[in-house]
Amino acid sequence: MDRLDELEAQSVYILREAYNRIEPLAMLWSLGKDSNVMLWLARKAFFGNVPFPVMHVDTGKKFKEMYAFRDRYAAEWKLDFHREECPPIDAVDPSLPPAARSAARKTEGLRTAIAKYELRAVIAGIRRDEQATRAKERVFSPRDETGQWDFRDQPPEFWDQYKTDFPPGAHIRIHPLLHWTELDIWLYTRREGIPIVPLYFARDGKRYRSLGDEDITHPIDSDAATLDDVIAELQTTKTAERAGRAMDHEREDAFERLRATGYM
Repeated sequence: MDRLDELEAQSVYILREAYNRIEPLAMLWSLGKDSNVMLWLARKAFFGNVPFPVMHVDTGKKFKEMYAFRDRYAAEWKLDFHREECPPIDAVDPSLPPAARSAARKTEGLRTAIAKYELRAVIAGIRRDEQATRAKERVFSPRDETGQWDFRDQPPEFWDQYKTDFPPGAHIRIHPLLHWTELDIWLYTRREGIPIVPLYFARDGKRYRSLGDEDITHPIDSDAATLDDVIAELQTTKTAERAGRAMDHEREDAFERLRATGYM
C-alpha cells in the first residue's frame, strides 16, 4: 500500500473500533477540509452509511459558503445531522483574549450537546501537525466528567494498540486523523474527489488555508486556485497552516487553556 492507503486503513480501523467499543458517540463536523475527510472515511468505514449522529456545533458566524456546503451534503449524504447552538459571548470566560473567547463558545456549545445526548465520546478531526498543544493528544483521549483534559496524563499508545476501556464517568475524544498531515489531507481529497468549501481556493490573490468563524479567520496571500495548485504550494510554503487564525496570534497559553477545558 502507498501512504494514503495506509492512512486510510488506520483511520477506518479507528472509526470501526470506536463504534464497536464505545456508545453512545457522535462525530463533530466543522465543515473544513479535515472534518470533510473524516466524514468521507466514516462513510467508507460503514459502507456509505454513517451509523452515528453528525453534529455541527454552530457559532452562527461561519462563512455563507460553509453553511451552503453543510446543508447540501448533510442531505446528499443522508446524515443523521444535528445542528447544536453555542451560548452568547457573555457566557464565556472573560479572562481569555478576544479571539480565543469567541472560539471558546464552541467549547460551551459542545459541553451542552454532550450532556443533551448523554454522549460517552465524540469523534473530532484534529491532527498533531496543526498546533503544538494538539501534538500532545492521543487517538482515544480521556476527559473527566466536565470535559477537562489533563494533557500531562494521557494513556500510552504503541503499535496501534488503543485503550478503549475507560472508567464510568470518563468522556472520550476520538481522533482518527491524528497521524495525518495537512498535505496528506489535500492529497487524499484529490485522490478521492472529496467535495470542499470553495474558500480554500484563491480568488484575487487570497485564499483561506484554515476555516473558522468569519470574524476571526483571515485569508493568506496565494494564487493557488486548484487542488493541484494548493498541493504544490504546500510542498514549498513556510507559512503556518493557522496563520490566518486570529486566536493563534494571541497569548501563548490561550490555545492550551482552551484545549484543557474541552475545545476541539
